[in-house]
Formats: sequence, structure tokens, C-alpha cells
Amino acid sequence: MSAQLSPQAAVAAAPLLEVEALSAWYGAAQILFDVSLEVRRGEVVALMGRNGAGKSTTLKAVMGMVPRRRGRLRFMGRDISASEPHQVASSGLGFVPEDRRIFTDLTVTENLEVGRQPPRSWPDGARAPSWTPERLFRLFPNLGEMPDRPGGRMSGGEQQMLTVARTLMGNPYLVLLDEPSEGVAPVIVEQMAQMILELKAQGVSILLSEQNMHFAELVSDRAYVLEKGQIRYRATMQELADNEEVRRAYLSV
Repeated sequence: MSAQLSPQAAVAAAPLLEVEALSAWYGAAQILFDVSLEVRRGEVVALMGRNGAGKSTTLKAVMGMVPRRRGRLRFMGRDISASEPHQVASSGLGFVPEDRRIFTDLTVTENLEVGRQPPRSWPDGARAPSWTPERLFRLFPNLGEMPDRPGGRMSGGEQQMLTVARTLMGNPYLVLLDEPSEGVAPVIVEQMAQMILELKAQGVSILLSEQNMHFAELVSDRAYVLEKGQIRYRATMQELADNEEVRRAYLSV
């Protein structure tokens, strides 16, 4: 006879994020068509596709930021299908938008304080990763060198780092990371890759929207490939890297 899992253990064993048959519209235009995916604890999952494939819309729909959507969304065992964005964020799901959205008049330290939420624990009682400005300055040394600099006087790559750091101040279990390598210098891309690997080592899960195959391959465990708002392929990251036919069909420019 198989052993019965406790409710806490059952939640811990379940996917952290479950997306089932997610569809979304902007006005009359349908953008997502029955997208289903999952992210487990301590996992980095890449959501890949060309520009316009629906990657960013998927992340925004999970956060409740798309005005019209349908489907089933579960996070930490809880149904969040009808939750507002602030409720989703308060539950421990962080979002780093592609357009950064930092407060340009606030300093680095002040931007971090805006994102602060209390420490969290996993369902099994273990402490979830907890972040402070001091710890984030070790993770992002560039930010540590400019704690009093206004956000508007930072480079695009530094602003991207600040956006990630501000999201981490919310102590999320899972981070939705939208196009982190887009439009930043190669040295910043490498720092972003190291940052993601460090977050994974600390137990933070990441759903990564990305079209840079090299970057995704460096950091991801699994991948979903989107084309015209539909999941066309799902596999381990290594399987996608080895499948030239799929990459040519859905990822090449």
C-alpha cells in the first residue's frame, strides 16, 4: 500500500506553477491559444519563440495583467485564475518586465525598498530565499557601487539589474523574467546568466521569456517553444539545443 502524502508534502511535490489551456485576447484579437506549461521548485524553464510569438503576453496573462483571458492557473497549489496582479505578486510570484519600469527619480536603494515584502516559508516549513539590499549588492556588484544614484542616471543594463533586484526584494518563490538579454551589452548578458544560475542555486524558480538560444541554453533546464500563441514543442533544454529542425522552424530569424 502506497504511503499517503501530507497536505504540505503534496503541495511541495506539485508543480509550483501550473498553466492549463491559457487563452488571451487584446481587444478582438486572440493572442494565446490554449497554452499549457508548468514550472517546478528550483527549476529554470525557458519560454522561447520569435518576436510576436506570445511570450510576453503569456507572462502578463499569468500575472493577471491581460484584460481578457481564460484558462486555469495554479500557483503554490492555489487557484489564481481570477486574481488581480497585486494579489498574484503578494502570493510570491514576481514579475520582471522587459521595459524595466523603474522609478527614475528614486535612488537604487529607494527602488529596492519599494519592492520589499516579508520573508516567506515553503509549505514544508523550510525558509524560502530571503533578500536584503546588502545581499542583492553582493549578487549585483554594479548596483552596490551606486546605492544613491537615481534610476534615471543608470545605463539600460544597470536598470535591468535594478528591476530584477527590486523584484527579488519581494522574496518570490518564482520569478517571471521577460527577455532579460534583450537590448543590453554582452557583458551584462553574461552577468544576467550568472545571476540566474545563482538564483537557481538559492532555490528560486524562474520562467524565462527569451529568444536568445545561447543565453537560454546557459541557464535553463527545460524549454517550451511558442509560435503564433501556441506551444509547438516542449523538451529539455538540451533536446531543444540538439534539434536543428525545431530551432530552424520556430526560432531562426
